[in-house]
Amino acid sequence: MENLRTIEEINKKIERGEAVVLTAEEVVRMAKEEGVKEVARKVDVVTTGTFAPMCSSGAFINFGHTMPAMRMEKIKLAGVEVYGGLAAVDGFIGATQESDFDKTFGGGHVIEMLIRGEDLLLEAYGKGTDCYPGKNFRGYINKDMINDFFLFNPRNAYQNYAAATNSSGKVLYTYMGKLLPNYGNVNYSTSGELSPLLKDPKMKTIGIGTRIFLGGGVGYVSWYGTQFRTNVRENDKGVPLAPARTLALIGDAKKMDPRFVKGAYFKNYGVTLFVGVGVPIPVLNEEIAFCVSLSNEEIHTEIKDYAKLEKPTVGVVSYAQLRSGKVEINGKEVRTTSLSSLQKAREIANILKEWILAGRFFLTNPAAMLDEERTLKSLSKVTQIALQSEDEKVEYVRGTSHPKEKLSEHKECVNCGACISVCNYGALYWDEDKVKFDESKCVYCMLCTDTCPVGLRLPDEKSDLKFEMPY
Repeated sequence: MENLRTIEEINKKIERGEAVVLTAEEVVRMAKEEGVKEVARKVDVVTTGTFAPMCSSGAFINFGHTMPAMRMEKIKLAGVEVYGGLAAVDGFIGATQESDFDKTFGGGHVIEMLIRGEDLLLEAYGKGTDCYPGKNFRGYINKDMINDFFLFNPRNAYQNYAAATNSSGKVLYTYMGKLLPNYGNVNYSTSGELSPLLKDPKMKTIGIGTRIFLGGGVGYVSWYGTQFRTNVRENDKGVPLAPARTLALIGDAKKMDPRFVKGAYFKNYGVTLFVGVGVPIPVLNEEIAFCVSLSNEEIHTEIKDYAKLEKPTVGVVSYAQLRSGKVEINGKEVRTTSLSSLQKAREIANILKEWILAGRFFLTNPAAMLDEERTLKSLSKVTQIALQSEDEKVEYVRGTSHPKEKLSEHKECVNCGACISVCNYGALYWDEDKVKFDESKCVYCMLCTDTCPVGLRLPDEKSDLKFEMPY
């Protein structure tokens, strides 16, 4: 379909203060009154918003070096474990990581408090090395004292997450909230006609590098979100009926607003993080104008029964029906409620609109589109291995009890040069960016025997002339 305008042209209108920007709800009303063609002709940008629990979220933190310097291998922040398997003082805290002292408090709350500027106890431990002799650190830090603090959320803004109900005779506590027995309620967690990926269901304008509202600040789409899939049923308007596309998002948490990043806890499930996301949709042509104009009456989702392992679909309803406060399941009228905040979603869409109208927020052309056809894989068909006893020999890689045995089959020189600087006789040297070995110069001083970071076996005795590297 031929475009009516480009992102560059829209940005010029933003710069001149001439851009026509509507929220997703406003454009739905306009389309009902004036038609989709008028939306395509008049509107430049539509702003969206959602504020909901997004478990697949977290933050990278660079704490800065201690004195003496240490390699932080075990890290806790406010009593919550931070993954330390990165570099010396980098860590990743996941939104659903629970604390040691209170299962209702965890990573999501720590992220929120760090954004708020609270002083949090950092506890770090390491084994101590020659270059990082420090072995422990204990002290209070805040976001102004650390180098970096940015959200990196592997899966946000799920396209049309299914609603949940419960057919069993007992209460179920889930990530979709408390589900009452015998179809006692239905919970849903999508902002309907305000939801970012429901306004661009085929991702015609959203891609890697798209600038967005994230947590009250500016963020970007960084990749396909995990569990991104395209092979789902659609309604007659082309909108997925089941959870489909997702976004991986990144943004500077130091510049975020705690109103839009909120730690939470669902009883008997665990901690999570409410995240505010708003995506601007440029109205480039009539196809996009049609999509942004879809109303709650025209957007549908499935209702899943969480009482059964396979979570079967027990109904398909519109967001207008969900918003009405009741739906019908098997002839029974069932109450509905939303876990995502409509008030916050509206606030996000309006803030993003204000930013654009004020010339403070410009649109970006994606560096690449998120247009791969993808399906969702499952571990349900993988044969599980029962643990027989505590002294059972475990094959960590199929066929061997030690992963390094498998790695040894694929050892090869990566030409990093770690061995060259320790050779005092020139037996190891560079030749056109490759490591070479001159056997005639080797005196078997053994200084090179333990330098190879990928584990190549260098000669350990004079009779052994077999270097396992190309030369």
